[in-house]
Order: sequence, then structure tokens, then C-alpha cells
Amino acid sequence: MDESKTRVVIALDTEDLTEAKRVIGFTQDQVGTYKVGSILFTRFGPDAVRMVKDAGREVLLDLKFHDIPNTVKGAVKAACGWGVGMLTVHASGGGPMMTAALEGAEEGSAASGGPRPKVIGVTVLTSIAREDALDRVLELADDAVQAGIDGIVCSPREVKHVKQATEGRLLAVVPGVRLPEQQQHDQARVGTPGQAARDGADYIVVGRSVFGAEDPQAALSRIFEEVSHA
Repeated sequence: MDESKTRVVIALDTEDLTEAKRVIGFTQDQVGTYKVGSILFTRFGPDAVRMVKDAGREVLLDLKFHDIPNTVKGAVKAACGWGVGMLTVHASGGGPMMTAALEGAEEGSAASGGPRPKVIGVTVLTSIAREDALDRVLELADDAVQAGIDGIVCSPREVKHVKQATEGRLLAVVPGVRLPEQQQHDQARVGTPGQAARDGADYIVVGRSVFGAEDPQAALSRIFEEVSHA
């Protein structure tokens, strides 16, 4: 397992459960957390979470809950029964919604007898190119601090500013990570693994930057090398 400060999360963004198992099989010696997002979860539901848990690894449940506070609280509380380690909500849902999510996590973990999952607020999606992205991310980060949640999702371009503005009070989960020679695909605000790690990312999320590579294992090794040297 990697012992550097920045953790690498593998995004299981596939609709094929067998492929997801294969990915876990050849990466689990290096990776401690896997992201189960809307593609895999919509198709397989809690079975996708169980697959990761059965491998002895942590789940980042990335369903980006966004609704009225009471509904989000109930959804988060239900997710606690699956033993996920982290889960996401949309920070744009507002402070009361994020606080309700935290309450749901506390109540759900108390009921299940497990540890409380970290509640992470998604700020501005990395696919969105907007001139005021940094300002909006910082605004939502402040809302997240006030709501008391554990961290936010932001692009590599904003993570340093978030850490400075919040005095390190929020975990930074950073997607949009690419090796220098790789294509951006549908991502607008990207950065390298080394840059994200140097700027204070607690977790970097990689998917296509590994599995879209000609040699996925070599790409993953390069990502770990960049992170460890940052």
C-alpha cells in the first residue's frame, strides 16, 4: 500500500461488474479506496459496494446526493448500512442540506455500529469551464466548513487555494488528474498527479488516465511515482 500523504482512488466507472472485479484484482495491492459512481451503482446497486468491501477495500460512494435536506439526510443514513467510507453530496445544495447529510451519516453509523463515513461536498464539476470557477469553489468550500462536513471535491487547479482559504480544515478529493501526455477527454480543469499532490490533495481520483492508457499498470505506477516524489 502507498504510504504517501496523498491517496490514490480508482474510479470504477464501468457498467461491467466483471471488469470492475478485474480492475480491483490488479490494483488492490496499491490502492485502498475505490469509487463506486452512478454508472456502476445504477446497474448493480449495493452489490457494487459489496464487491469492493469483500476485497477488503474502502468505498467512496459517489452519487452526489442533491435534494431537500430531509431527503438527503435519509439517503445518507441508508448508505451507512453498506459500510461506505466516504460519500458525496452536491455542495450547491446549500449549508442546511450538507448539515443534514452529516446528521444522516452520524445517525446511520450509530444504527449500523460502524464508523461514520466522511461526507464530501462536490463543488464545480471538472468538466465545466467557467472563468469564475475558483471563486465559486471557494464559496462552496466556505459553505462546507460552516456546515461541518469533512471535505470537498475540486479540480487540481483549485486545491491549493482551498487548502489556504480553509486553513486545511477540509479534505480535498481531486478528480481531473491526467499524466502530462494524456488527453483531457471531457474534462476542462485538469492537472497532473504530482501537481495535485504538491498542492495538498488528500485523495486523487483516477479512471481513464489509467484504463485508457495503452499499459494501465505502467500508467498507475507512474501516477504513484509522481505522487511519492511530490
